[in-house]
Amino acid sequence: MLIHKKWFQAIVTAILLSLLILLLNQIHFFFEPVLIYLGAIAVPLIGGGILFYISRPLLITLEKYRIHRIPGILIIFLLFLFLGFLITQFIAPIAQEQFTKLVNNIPDMADMLVDTVTYWQQNQDIIPSQFNGTIENVANNLEGYLQDASKVIINVISQLIGFVFALVLIPFFLFFMLKDGDKLIPFLKQFLNDRAAKSFEKLARSIDHTLHAFILGQMTVSIVVGLLLLVGYLIIDLNYALTLALFAMIMNVIPFVGPFLAVIPAILVGLFQNPILAVWVAVITVIAQQLEGNFVSPNVMGKALNIHPLTIITLILAAGSLAGFLGLLFAIPTYAVVKTIVSHFYNQWLDRKTAE
Repeated sequence: MLIHKKWFQAIVTAILLSLLILLLNQIHFFFEPVLIYLGAIAVPLIGGGILFYISRPLLITLEKYRIHRIPGILIIFLLFLFLGFLITQFIAPIAQEQFTKLVNNIPDMADMLVDTVTYWQQNQDIIPSQFNGTIENVANNLEGYLQDASKVIINVISQLIGFVFALVLIPFFLFFMLKDGDKLIPFLKQFLNDRAAKSFEKLARSIDHTLHAFILGQMTVSIVVGLLLLVGYLIIDLNYALTLALFAMIMNVIPFVGPFLAVIPAILVGLFQNPILAVWVAVITVIAQQLEGNFVSPNVMGKALNIHPLTIITLILAAGSLAGFLGLLFAIPTYAVVKTIVSHFYNQWLDRKTAE
């Protein structure tokens, strides 16, 4: 019968999904209060979740040494406070000073670049004359472009500062996640029958493993790359080394494209300081990425995510255009979780088919 044909079932499924999306779009006002509520708790929930996956291995280790959970959680909080103290006392002032100098030097850097382009344009005969007007226009507006870019960076920094003030609830979320996180799956299982409970537990463990692999792995990779770049920048005596390394560490949180975005400011600074430094920055970046790709990522993240690079690029482009910087951050873990869920139910369907 036609209804049993796979192509027919696929068409019907696509039509039903399209109708569902259309229906949800028509009644979006019904979900608006829910979205507002989710938006209010998103920052502490996501922030607490990230810190939960970072600190849970330490809590498990402390419990192995017969330290009860509540004292173990207090030890973790003290370690976070100590780390925050070190950052605010020794790292933040230097980074702030370097960032301020970098922003203040942008006009001088723009003038230097304009002079370089003008000199090169007047002493070359390779580029056809019809392109000279375009080059001259870009050179004349270059300072404006750089100043606009600096305004964007400052705006992002100000948004991040505002974001920091929204993090006051994260410690409370983190405390209860560490305290009662292992009780969630047993609590939900009691509402399911035995078969569904086993399936749900397996799925929950798979999602937990996926998120753990991504969050802990990506954070470790970013810190290692940031430290490698900092050492390299200090060796070649690059200006604003700490600020540029911190920027690279933040950008490396974005999979695949993060390292390419991270190296751009460092190369530009190297060009203005001494053109040969730009070459050394590129060499240091390649070395750091090779060490990360061959030694750090395989040992930290392994093949837990198993996502093709082309898929990563597509997801990042789509998420970046739809949700901006947050889309870049959460596109890959969201896809990994969805992939885990789909794989789980697909494997269950195959098991049932085999059993029949």
